[in-house]
Amino acid sequence: MARARIADDIGREAVDRAVREAALRDDIATAVRYTLQLLAEHSEGNTLEVRVPPFGAVQCIEGPRHTRGTPPNVIEMGADTWLELATGRMSWAEAAASGAVLASGQRADLTGHIPVLRLPR
Repeated sequence: MARARIADDIGREAVDRAVREAALRDDIATAVRYTLQLLAEHSEGNTLEVRVPPFGAVQCIEGPRHTRGTPPNVIEMGADTWLELATGRMSWAEAAASGAVLASGQRADLTGHIPVLRLPR
């Protein structure tokens, strides 16, 4: 059974609150899930798994399909880092160089797939 889609108005409001102020955990959770949803929609595929524990994970990007066990291409990070990447406040190169993300596998790279949402400043 597919997950319910987060509506754009609800998702954008949650992202705005999560990156601009001391957000509640529910806002952060919704913001992360919404931006992961956008990533999966804009970069369809199953070759890379992006994890933002404890809020969510998606498979994305075209390429070899993974079906069982631990995926060979995984990116994992905290919610703050993901929201910075998802909104364009941090580049993939900056995040990777800072050690803010754990990436393993040849295809563990989000260059060209983020940001998924730009907020007005």
